Amino acid sequence: MAILRFRVYFEEDESVYRDVVIRHSQSFFDLHETILKSYEFDNKHKATFFRSNDHWQRGREISLEKYDDREYKAPPLLMREATVGSEIRDPNQRFIYLYDFNKNWSFLLELINVAKEENPKISYPSMIRTEGIAPSQYGTKGLLGEKFADVEEKYDLTQAGEGFAEKDEEGEDIGLGDDGVEAEGEEEV
Repeated sequence: MAILRFRVYFEEDESVYRDVVIRHSQSFFDLHETILKSYEFDNKHKATFFRSNDHWQRGREISLEKYDDREYKAPPLLMREATVGSEIRDPNQRFIYLYDFNKNWSFLLELINVAKEENPKISYPSMIRTEGIAPSQYGTKGLLGEKFADVEEKYDLTQAGEGFAEKDEEGEDIGLGDDGVEAEGEEEV
């Protein structure tokens, strides 16, 4: 059984990619779910693949379903019915994957390897390599991650005070100097 290895590039930044392996007999729907999982996207939007050539021109469409709001030159194949191996035309086959037609997430898939033997340690389809930080589906990803967002929400860090200075009787700020001692000319309250 042939194992196909695709490199899935994020179109806007080719330094961000995922390597995905899939059996040639598995469906485009399996590939679709694996790509979404590898980029940490949800599965709530419309999606489609296009068979492509070396110049990334769109060819035959393999769609999640037939969408009424899209015009087709030819009826699309359906992801659940079409196997990945059935659409391989050359050893460096390429596909374009579009997800969420409103946001227009675009990914470029390139066949980079065909293996004859399965790896018994891998359940197919699967992501086997990650390079670069994936884009955030619904906004920006913070470098501090989700744990910081939980702390910020719990303690409402947006309402922090303006500073730690105290005021004397005349309303003047009393602060400490750089050396940790009261600044010169200021009296202790």
